[in-house]
Amino acid sequence: MEATRVEQIYARQRSHAPAMARTTAAERRRRLRRLRCAILARRREIVDAIYEDLRRPPFESEIAEIHNTLQEIDVAIRRLPRWMRPKRVRPTMLLAGTSSRLVFEPRGVVLIMAPWNYPFGLVINPLVAAIAAGNCAVLKPSEKAPATAALLESLIDEVCDASEAVVVQGGPEVAASLLELPFDHFFFTGGSHIGKIVMAAAARHLATVTLEMGGKSPAIVDASADVKAAAERIVWGKFFNAGQTCTAPDYVLVHATVADEFVSAVEQAAARLYGRDEAERRASPDFARIVDEPHFRRLVDLVERSVASGARVVIGGKWDAETRYVAPTVLSGVTPDAPVMEEEIFGPVLPILTYRDLTEAIMHARGHGTPLASYIFSRDKGVIGEFQRGVPAGGTLVNNTLLHYVSSELPFGGWGSSGMGAYHGYHGFLTMSHVRPVVRQREPALARFFYPPYRGRLHDLAQRVIRWLE
Repeated sequence: MEATRVEQIYARQRSHAPAMARTTAAERRRRLRRLRCAILARRREIVDAIYEDLRRPPFESEIAEIHNTLQEIDVAIRRLPRWMRPKRVRPTMLLAGTSSRLVFEPRGVVLIMAPWNYPFGLVINPLVAAIAAGNCAVLKPSEKAPATAALLESLIDEVCDASEAVVVQGGPEVAASLLELPFDHFFFTGGSHIGKIVMAAAARHLATVTLEMGGKSPAIVDASADVKAAAERIVWGKFFNAGQTCTAPDYVLVHATVADEFVSAVEQAAARLYGRDEAERRASPDFARIVDEPHFRRLVDLVERSVASGARVVIGGKWDAETRYVAPTVLSGVTPDAPVMEEEIFGPVLPILTYRDLTEAIMHARGHGTPLASYIFSRDKGVIGEFQRGVPAGGTLVNNTLLHYVSSELPFGGWGSSGMGAYHGYHGFLTMSHVRPVVRQREPALARFFYPPYRGRLHDLAQRVIRWLE
């Protein structure tokens, strides 16, 4: 798409933004209902498009993208009038004689840039928040998921006028053109390298920004944990969508006293979920494929170099370039300096490390920045509390993986190296809104006691009042 076309799209939305800002809760809810109906009508097409891009099992797409998105829409439709209602704020003593409230206003024109790993939900969920808050939105899906991007363009054209929401397809050149435009809010989901570019663009325009990135999300298995349950839940969380999930457990730190039991439980869990041997796992309809050749090669290289450095393949370690298949792979005997520990894996490779002291495990996890998620498996409340306090992360789950993403009641977002800002439910509405404080003066205005000249009886009284309030 030409840069001039991108500019025309932006200009059209910019001119329409004031009208969108004046929309009522009823009008916004109608837009959300139209979106919901379109998703339901084209549900099969959406799942098929995702399958074409990622060969992801249809059920995984249903629960991770369709159901989750419908839930976001339903929550917004049900609660939007309450969200939009101005909130009264109790005035402080110095503001006696005034009334205060918070008014929620749309930011204006929002740019939503989405990745390829969940190519439908990570476009539509932020859009739901943008519509609920009364914004116009330009949507940039990933060019690495072309079938889903084409379907998104068709679906949004069907539901929205281009002055309200529009899909812009294209590669890095189109993304660069979009980042040159002065959007009011930039919403980006993806890797930290591009996230820094988006943040720099937002800074140039003095715009607000939401960054949802990833990181090396640790899973710690304490000696008190239910080892069998921990193994099964980590295997599911890691190999869901072939590990191409920003909140997937990146690696496991297991207490040395239960390490052998855990490794055995992981083998058994992988056999139950994906097949008893490599032939069954490769043929399994329940396991996705890697998105493209560069990511496939990167994963193969990580495994090969890690094995060369001393890691042992427990299961997997196989691949097929033609179908971009990387087997569910578990590595034991992994050291902190192994190649597989150098970067976020973002694939179906699970390194297992051991620890003896919780402080050691916490320090190791802290050495990998601030991940989007952290996981602790333990029955010991003291251990759980120490882990939560010691390992900063966007979100934490105790005794499970991934589940916090699907809640519309919880803010989903990163912290530090995994991003900033949050969305889902009311938190998404707030992210896409400017919260304006409005103070109304009643008569008489007591503030006149604080006017110059700063001397005389009124001034002395004002000083006594201030000191009394302190």
